[in-house]
Amino acid sequence: MRLIEVPAKTGYVWFRQGLWLFCRNPFAFLTVFFAYLFVMTLISRVPLIGLFLPLLFIPGIAVGFMAACRNTIAGKPVWPTILVDGFRSYGSVVARRLLALGVVYIIAMALIFAISSLVDGGTLLSLMMVDGPTGDPETVAASFSPLAVLVAMACYLPVAMLFWFAPILVAWHNVPPAKAMFFSLVSCWRNRGAFVFYGVIWMCVALAVSFGLTALMQALGLSQKMAFAVLMPVSILVTTALYCSFYATYRGCFGVQSPDTPDIPDTGTSGS
Repeated sequence: MRLIEVPAKTGYVWFRQGLWLFCRNPFAFLTVFFAYLFVMTLISRVPLIGLFLPLLFIPGIAVGFMAACRNTIAGKPVWPTILVDGFRSYGSVVARRLLALGVVYIIAMALIFAISSLVDGGTLLSLMMVDGPTGDPETVAASFSPLAVLVAMACYLPVAMLFWFAPILVAWHNVPPAKAMFFSLVSCWRNRGAFVFYGVIWMCVALAVSFGLTALMQALGLSQKMAFAVLMPVSILVTTALYCSFYATYRGCFGVQSPDTPDIPDTGTSGS
């Protein structure tokens, strides 16, 4: 395994590769995504600790989705059970390390919301709670602070860099959690130009889908419920394709010579 530095335009290559990968087996990826939503909804309902359990399992689930991408490229079947691949396929040591990453992720998110609470008095945290915010909607809306969202996003950026590759490095390369987070941070920083380009593209796609479809639904005179019924499945398609592109970033940033981690074939853009 070696860290690779890529030019900024590679962010567009990752975007295209993510779309290509999703189109290879959209039904399988959507099935895995819905299984993820279902499982996370169930465990979030556990009394007292339900708010934290989804965060605890996110690193392991991330490995499962990456395994789905790997199997798709290799022509292997993909089933919803692949979500727990990180906890069952690499031994108990890796499973414990992924859970340790989950604990660190919980602590990091708690710190982020604690900082944002200094700005808005905890409104953003209340919105993220399983049961939603307390009080009437008008009061919640009046107390909502865009500044708190910006602060939370700024604080989350280094956390995202620490965890972007850490789960896959732990599971597929047997790297200890602390070292995996360090390698992830270094790789994201070295390739920050490509990641910025990549993030801007996906943000533009999300905004275009959201505002474009909303404007179209309004022009057609459809009700708000009907517009939501159209927007929701399209948003799920975009989100699932985004998840597929995570594998492209991994293959782009780490040179791995192994038949168990196949590279994405040339989609016609990687050489541009």
